[in-house]
Amino acid sequence: MNITLRRMTPADAEETIDWMTRQYSFDREEVRWWVTHLHFNWTLSVKATDEGGQTIGLLNMSDYRIAEETEAIIGEAPELLAQLDAMRYTAVFSFIVAEGYRHVTPLSHQMLMEIWDELEARYDFIFVPVMHRLTTHAFWKRRGAVEFFRDAQSVYYLIPLGPRAEEVKALVTQSKKNV
Repeated sequence: MNITLRRMTPADAEETIDWMTRQYSFDREEVRWWVTHLHFNWTLSVKATDEGGQTIGLLNMSDYRIAEETEAIIGEAPELLAQLDAMRYTAVFSFIVAEGYRHVTPLSHQMLMEIWDELEARYDFIFVPVMHRLTTHAFWKRRGAVEFFRDAQSVYYLIPLGPRAEEVKALVTQSKKNV
């Protein structure tokens, strides 16, 4: 199996919109707005293609802020939000792997590892929002994700990175004790 990984560019926006619309059954124009306005970090985003050049996976990273994903945290946990926003983070906006490559290949892991060193060097944590209805919660937990908030739509995880990892873990642990 010959898989090619490459960094994405804004030229991949339409394909991203197509994949997100199909995978999550979102409104296409709403997805277009997200891709256009929610600070996609194209240079950290990864595209996987098979030997025939067909796309088999997209990992879309974004520099959008936690409050842009869940306004509920503003009223329910403003101190935690302020502490997290004081740190350096980026978000997994969308991570889609083609059906034939899920659970049977290391593709998800390979795509994430493609950017891992950069993530560890530049950020204190990765913000990972996961809708309740998705089945990827266990995937992220196996990679060290820790839940820090939830609302009616999603569970919000972070993956501690770099030298501030222990501080991030302590912050989340303390926050959970205060709930």
